[in-house]
Amino acid sequence: MNQLAPAVTALRLSLHVLAATIWVGGQLTIAGLVPDLRALGGDATVRVARAFARISWPAFLVLLLTGIWNVAAAHGSTSTTAWQAVLGVKVFVAVLAGVAAAVHQRARSRAGLAAWGAVAGVASVTAVVLGVLLAG
Repeated sequence: MNQLAPAVTALRLSLHVLAATIWVGGQLTIAGLVPDLRALGGDATVRVARAFARISWPAFLVLLLTGIWNVAAAHGSTSTTAWQAVLGVKVFVAVLAGVAAAVHQRARSRAGLAAWGAVAGVASVTAVVLGVLLAG
């Protein structure tokens, strides 16, 4: 198994980064496309949002699973109080991102869509920054 450790680490981190790319990058991309989608009229915005949800929620699940795997694999660094504090904040903002995205998805008013979408986006980007800090 020791010979496979670098490959397993690469797989774990690659899956986590790929899932983050879809979840966070997708949110930023959709946010940039919304004005043009609205200009198309009809249900273009809703259709694109539903299509994004089909790939973003599985990516969020992969993020959660590989995040747990990352913590389990982070041997010595987890013993410091600072690392544990950053991890706690990251877990909070990651959960907040998922909850906010779910509420955003169910919102019916423009204000609700905007507010919850912003919370989800800011929380998601914050989780990425905290992940970089945790990685060292």
